[in-house]
Amino acid sequence: MHAMYYIGLDVHKRTISYCVKDVSGRVHREGTIPATRMDLDGWMSTLPQPWTVAMEATVFSGWIYDQLVPHAAAVKVAHPLMLRAIAVAKKKNDRIDANKICDCLRCDFLPECYMASTEIRERRRTLRYRNLLVRQMVQMKNKVAGLLMEAGVTYNKQRLHKVGYFRELLATSPDINDELRCLLRLCHETAVRLGRTESALMRSLQRDSILQERVERLMTIPAVGPVTALTWALEVGDVQRFSSIKKAISYCGLCGAEKSSGTLVQRTPLSKQRNKHLQTTLIEAAKMAPRNSAALAMIYDREKQKGNANRATLAVARKLVAYLMAVDRGQRSFQAVEASNCTAA
Repeated sequence: MHAMYYIGLDVHKRTISYCVKDVSGRVHREGTIPATRMDLDGWMSTLPQPWTVAMEATVFSGWIYDQLVPHAAAVKVAHPLMLRAIAVAKKKNDRIDANKICDCLRCDFLPECYMASTEIRERRRTLRYRNLLVRQMVQMKNKVAGLLMEAGVTYNKQRLHKVGYFRELLATSPDINDELRCLLRLCHETAVRLGRTESALMRSLQRDSILQERVERLMTIPAVGPVTALTWALEVGDVQRFSSIKKAISYCGLCGAEKSSGTLVQRTPLSKQRNKHLQTTLIEAAKMAPRNSAALAMIYDREKQKGNANRATLAVARKLVAYLMAVDRGQRSFQAVEASNCTAA
């Protein structure tokens, strides 16, 4: 049997610092290589075998992870907020960071985070780009309304972005001059193009062979549409990684953080350590959910009677997480429990 070698990587946009150690902690090699696929392949060919590698999660980690997986015994990605040995160090540089990541890996102290498959990460990138298009489209529509208000133009708010009404407004309103008309057309055309691109991306994701069956199951849940189902499937990845509903709720950012010391317990507002894409989508879905589900409406009304509508929305969002986990883990369509089988509260 060959002894395992441990490698720590400190990844940056243009360079990758590395540190190679054996099981005893002796440094075999340190240095820096350019952050390109060709240089990474050449560097891997010179490494002693077998080896396992760890790196901090960054925006560049995805392609490096995919490049290393076929050649390494194991590739691990560390949660950046949990690497306290690096974050609070008095002296910090790339070489030291790579050395500490290597030591964490060698001593089995690495706070490993989940790494989705390449297929899921590629489709997640598409969905997040779609979300960017939606934000830009809303900005353009708001800009149209803002330009009209600046000029004192009277318009119908509900019909403003309808094609026929918008053309009629530009042609008949005496308060719109040529310069303003040009800007309004530019904003409107941009919003239309963004909307068409967004629709095309959504159709491609819904028809994807990897996601189609899973998304259709999730959409059997009341108040869960294609956007919520796709966001859950792509942001969560493998649902089996959550051992309980509480952990999934925490990952979605639907609960507060806890700080305890002795007998003192402090609860904070919603934690910032969350998946912000899931949090936003689930809260938006929870606001509409009481209109589509009697059970979720009861939860909302019960919580709202305590005097806080926002907490009621969060309660509905947490219930949606429970529904999504049940359908996803059981791989079956949603089935509501009959009222006669429920125990009266």
